[in-house]
Amino acid sequence: MASKGPSQRQLRVGELVRHALTQVLQREAMPVRDLDTSRVTVSEVRMSPDLKIATCFVSLLNGSPQDVKAALDGLERSAKFLRGRAAPLLQQMKYMPTFRFREDTSFANFARIDALLRSDAVTRDLDPEEHED
Repeated sequence: MASKGPSQRQLRVGELVRHALTQVLQREAMPVRDLDTSRVTVSEVRMSPDLKIATCFVSLLNGSPQDVKAALDGLERSAKFLRGRAAPLLQQMKYMPTFRFREDTSFANFARIDALLRSDAVTRDLDPEEHED
């Protein structure tokens, strides 16, 4: 049996939560001092079926793996603060979701696939007449 994807409601609420969280990260002074929110990008928010858990996928602009780990730790420590600041922006929700933060690896996957597609082996297969000896 194939698993179903997220419902329209989950997608819509996830996008609302992403917008609210982005606004809070841009405008609020964070309680965690070592967290530089100007470099944090929230690329996606996936909601649980009951809309009570929001898994937020974040990435850093020009961040090393150590920076990403530190940012995720800082975001997890300030999750309750972020939840409280996002609540007024999400008044239409019956329950305010709990935030969980995960690293967004999709950009690294896109870069890896792009590098594979640009490799000599692939270009040789796409245009074999040009590369014949």
